[in-house]
Amino acid sequence: MTDLADAHTEKPDLKGKKALITGGTTGIGRAIAVLLASEGVDVFVCGRTPEHLDDALKRIRTVGKGDGITIDLAEPSSSQRFVDAARDYLGGLDIAVINAAVPAKGLLEMSEQDLRYAVATDFTAYLFSAHAAAEALGGHGDIVLIGSMSAHTLKPASTVYAGMKYGIQGFCEALRKELGPKGIKVSLVEPGKTGADFQYPDIPAEKQREMIHKEEMLRAEDIAVGVHYLLTQPRRAVVQQLTIAPRQQPQE
Repeated sequence: MTDLADAHTEKPDLKGKKALITGGTTGIGRAIAVLLASEGVDVFVCGRTPEHLDDALKRIRTVGKGDGITIDLAEPSSSQRFVDAARDYLGGLDIAVINAAVPAKGLLEMSEQDLRYAVATDFTAYLFSAHAAAEALGGHGDIVLIGSMSAHTLKPASTVYAGMKYGIQGFCEALRKELGPKGIKVSLVEPGKTGADFQYPDIPAEKQREMIHKEEMLRAEDIAVGVHYLLTQPRRAVVQQLTIAPRQQPQE
């Protein structure tokens, strides 16, 4: 028998794991849910509209097992309600992917109402979701936060979004140090420009397809593969931060 001990590191099997994904009905979250389900992970997702939830669950159930609910994570206590619903359905929790986000513009381009909603969804809900997930995980498992390369490519039009994602970056690094000794791994994935309805109306579907063909934009499935990579590392190893950019992404 061939000895392969030094040919590859330990690769944990995901089959039978239980995962929740916020914003798991569209874009990157949906791609992560589908990929994990195809690997034998039981998934529970949330989204804001019944139409997107039904579409995502239909696809998830062609490759594996899953369920979900519609919920607006900007509302008070919604993060805890989602995690509770996920744990009830799954019968436990091993993986929490915190991904749900809405677009945001430059500070002076946004009304106070829109600004409050963006912060509630893209920042506050991240913290509350992580808090609820950490308690549900107990002394094991993974928390994966989906950030953005906007935290690095600071531009005038991204004032609010970049500010929140920069905050998530710092939060994630500190959370990794807080939860690591408790048995929970924490990782941050920062995608570059990725095709999804998140890009509407600035980048229509046809334009997105063109950019993906030119390798100027990523597919959501590219990010899902990155999440799969960090979830299949041995428990002793933490991929702290994974930045995924289009090969042809313009220099900014």
